[in-house]
Amino acid sequence: MTTAAGLTTATVRRAADAPPLITEADLPAARHFIDGKFPDGAPERVIDVVDPSTEGVIARIPEGTVEDIDRAVAAAVAAKDPWARRVPKERSEVLHAIADRVAENAELLARLESANTGKPLAVSRDDIGMTVDTFRFMAGAVRATTSMAAGDYAENHLSVMLREPLGVIGVITPWNYPLLMAAWKIAPILAAGNTLVLKPSEQTPLTTLKFAELVADLLPPGVLNVVNGYGAVAGARLAEHPDVNMIALTGSVASGRAVARAAADTLKRVHLELGGKAPVVVLPDADLAAAASGLRVAGFWNSGQECGAACRVLVHESVAEEFVEQLVDEVRQLTVGEPRAGEDVDVGPMVSKAHFERVTGYLERAKSEGVRVAVGGGALDGPGYFVAPTVLVDVPEGAEVAREEIFGPVVTVETFADEDEAVRRANDVPLGLSASVWTENARRSHDIAARLDFGTVWVNSHLVLASEVPWGGFKGSGYGRDLSIYALDDYSRSKHVMHNHGR
Repeated sequence: MTTAAGLTTATVRRAADAPPLITEADLPAARHFIDGKFPDGAPERVIDVVDPSTEGVIARIPEGTVEDIDRAVAAAVAAKDPWARRVPKERSEVLHAIADRVAENAELLARLESANTGKPLAVSRDDIGMTVDTFRFMAGAVRATTSMAAGDYAENHLSVMLREPLGVIGVITPWNYPLLMAAWKIAPILAAGNTLVLKPSEQTPLTTLKFAELVADLLPPGVLNVVNGYGAVAGARLAEHPDVNMIALTGSVASGRAVARAAADTLKRVHLELGGKAPVVVLPDADLAAAASGLRVAGFWNSGQECGAACRVLVHESVAEEFVEQLVDEVRQLTVGEPRAGEDVDVGPMVSKAHFERVTGYLERAKSEGVRVAVGGGALDGPGYFVAPTVLVDVPEGAEVAREEIFGPVVTVETFADEDEAVRRANDVPLGLSASVWTENARRSHDIAARLDFGTVWVNSHLVLASEVPWGGFKGSGYGRDLSIYALDDYSRSKHVMHNHGR
């Protein structure tokens, strides 16, 4: 295939003769998971779960109702006090057991994740590995929480600080990292002593349901509940429910606004991890080869369907031409294909037809506005929702593709003349999740990182995560933190108890 500029792009590697990723026996029960079991009974309405590599239906799940959410919340309410009374050691042991169970079923979960999302197996395996690590970290962290020291801060009065569970947490997870984003919520929520009701994306629910099936015997009934369905019904009811003490969402900015509005009437806490438009500031003294190589991964990991993706390059004008050449060379080496087409597949399809049309729409508008395609630039032949890995150059300041989250395999390149301009333009987006700076000057890197208005700033790398450090953004990217001990703080409350010991 060629772009409008006549540039050869990737082709999709198919796997016509390869065995299927999953069998019927690998699928989870196509039901909700409430009060420790999958309830019997055929749902009135179902949702098709589609393999984005083939466009075929691989499962049908029930469309959750308000009544389904209410039943799940009632189960979580009934389970919350006994679970909260467990000491940290006991909760920690359960989380370790969950991690063990996931690790024992890692390959099954990875294949199921790739079949549902289309992501390369390398990405799915990485997701499952971090899922295990997330549970292990939280299992340890809950046994080593710290707080302000007890002491007399008023004469003859001993102050003691306590950390308590919030109660029932409502969770809404996205389609791009179904099991991993569920783990980022479930692990600290359970560790802190809460119970939860989780609504996975209606497009990618299979690994979350399989997870519930695998760990059902490890948790008391009602501690973990999963209800399928659409955000407008199941998600909205979860956010507004008077017995839900907090709502936590990873998703789009629009979803975050809707959840926050729904939560306002009951004044429940809200935890939002929303979109990103990560700038990559490449200074003239940067190691250009390392930056280009880094962006090959960080810009196209999970097919660019990643809120922290290195999607917006700001490169100094003096090195822009050389950098673009190196970046294009790296991107041309990416292998696009179905997940079962080989272990070396780098880029899979977009998750759905609607998202495929959204991403290709951005590309068509950019080309019509004079943005130049250096490589890629459009859709690849179906079946499947594949988009060629793309680098757009000659992108003017304020262009739509430079400001809005495309959420696909697209990297834009802009140039700047000096550091102040780079910082101003990097910050001039409504989202503030992550960014990176590429320079060999340590003082410069510290200074610019401090001036960037983003929750995570990498220096000479991008999209490197660890369970020990927090993840979350500023501005339109929401508030609250996933991972690290900060997540445990988010899912608990502080209580001050003061004892008068005067005699």
